[in-house]
Amino acid sequence: MLKQARRWFEDRKLARLPVDRDQWEEAVARWPVATRYEGAQRDRLFDMALRFLVRKELASGGGFQLDDGMSLLIATMAVVPVLELGLDWYDGWYTVIVYEDTFVTPEGEMDEFGVVHEEGRVLAGEAWLQGPVILSWGDIRAASAEEGYNVVIHELAHKLDMLAEGANGAPPLHPGMDGDRWHQVFTHAWQALERAEQAGEPFLDPYALEDPAEFFAVASESFFESPGHLRRVLPDLYEQLALFYRQRPAG
Repeated sequence: MLKQARRWFEDRKLARLPVDRDQWEEAVARWPVATRYEGAQRDRLFDMALRFLVRKELASGGGFQLDDGMSLLIATMAVVPVLELGLDWYDGWYTVIVYEDTFVTPEGEMDEFGVVHEEGRVLAGEAWLQGPVILSWGDIRAASAEEGYNVVIHELAHKLDMLAEGANGAPPLHPGMDGDRWHQVFTHAWQALERAEQAGEPFLDPYALEDPAEFFAVASESFFESPGHLRRVLPDLYEQLALFYRQRPAG
C-alpha cells in the first residue's frame, strides 16, 4: 500500500516536471554509455532518471547554476547502476550538491570514515553516509570510456556500498551470490593491480588502491564506462559486478 501511494505521488510530480523526452535525449547524447540502452530498457532509463529528479534535490554549490540538461545528465548517470536494482537502493538520502569544479572541504572536517583532516581536501566528488552526494560538474563532463572514469557512478557506488556496514567494498549481495567468492575475487584483483602499478602499467585507476571502498567504486566506474576492458583484464571481477548490478554492459 505504501509503495502504491509513493508511486501515485511520484506520478503526479512527474507530470509537473518541466522536461520531456526530447530534452532528455539531447542531454544524454553527450554521454556514449547511454547509447548502450535501447528499446524498452531505454524507456525505463528515461523514466527512472525523471523519478530520480523527483526523489532527490539537485542543489548548486558555490552559486553554480544547474540547467535542465545538466540535471538530466546527472540523473541518468546516477540511475544506470540501479537500472536493474531499482531506485529504492538510493533511499535514505536526498540531496546532490553540484559545484562548477573541484571543491575544497573545510579544515578539521571529519570524513565519512571518521577521519579528521587538519587541512581541506580538494575533491571531485564525495558521498556521505545518510548524507548528500557532492559532485564537480567539470569532472562530470570529463566522463571517459577510455579512462573508465565517471565521478557520478563512482560516488553512487559508494552509496550502494554503504548499505551494508558502511563503505568497505562489500555492498549487500543478492540471494545466490557468494560473499566468500566476492571477497576472494576482489582480493585477487587488488593484488593484480598492485603488481601492475609497481610495474608502471596499471590497468585501472591506481586510486582504487586507497582502500576497499575506493576499489569497488573505481571498478564500478570501469564496469559501466569501459566494460570490455574490465572483462578482458579482470574477467572474474567483471562477472561479480555483473551479478551484483544485474547488467552485462560488455555484451
